[in-house]
Amino acid sequence: MNRICIVMALVVAAPLAAQQPDSAKPVMPMHRHSEMGMDPMMGHMMAGMMEMMGPMMSTMAFEPEHLLARKDALELTPQQVTRLTALRDAAKTAHDAAHAGMQTHMAALAQTMKANAPDTAALKQHFQEAHAAMGRAHWAMLSAAAQARALLTDAQRGRVDGWTDMMQMHMREGHGEMPEHEDHHPERN
Repeated sequence: MNRICIVMALVVAAPLAAQQPDSAKPVMPMHRHSEMGMDPMMGHMMAGMMEMMGPMMSTMAFEPEHLLARKDALELTPQQVTRLTALRDAAKTAHDAAHAGMQTHMAALAQTMKANAPDTAALKQHFQEAHAAMGRAHWAMLSAAAQARALLTDAQRGRVDGWTDMMQMHMREGHGEMPEHEDHHPERN
């Protein structure tokens, strides 16, 4: 099932990346593609995915589950923990329902593709339904992250933003691993 999620992410990312002006696209030199064992098309899709990672990372950092995992470092109040827990649970329920719908349509799409002459009308219907379900799943998490961000104090938001900035900088530098959030407290250094 993870392959289905990866394929759907690439299906969504490629058109978005293609809409960007060429000057905005980071392009990996062709010799790097072959060194990595990657064909040029996959390299361009991966570049588009990486371009989207920055804004997504900023959003994901505020998902209630991530904030709750760092409740001590953020010094969350009991009221914040209660509200974030409720947000997390509601978002997870909505996300899981939408994700199940996406999986159903992706399975139907895969089954339709097995025909010698696949019915493109059926493919389109399943693709659009899977895409819409994926959008609902992402919206559930994005909405929860926005509400969770609003629950934090300015200092707490600043700390999460700082962690995100560090992760993005680390990724731009090309390191393979992410730094641990709790090890980086600008106000404690």
